[in-house]
Amino acid sequence: MNEKMFILYEETEKTEIKYISFVGASNSKFDLAIIHTGRFYGKNLVINIQSGITAIIGKDDLEEPGFLEEAYQITEEEAKDLYDYLIQYY
Repeated sequence: MNEKMFILYEETEKTEIKYISFVGASNSKFDLAIIHTGRFYGKNLVINIQSGITAIIGKDDLEEPGFLEEAYQITEEEAKDLYDYLIQYY
């Protein structure tokens, strides 16, 4: 190990991962991996497989105007589709 490296934490955890592919009302296709973990204060890691963009998302984030649009660089209509799917987890 590099002597300049300072590890803040290193843990192994069993997680649950859901893979989902859907087309929303905006006719946009989403391919997601949703990782349920004990970390991040109950929030989920949501990976857009197409773009590689990952966000840590909780209900509070979903309710914040413009959050999904900014996090995933998507349109308002696409964000509505994504919101409609993700809200079921909270």
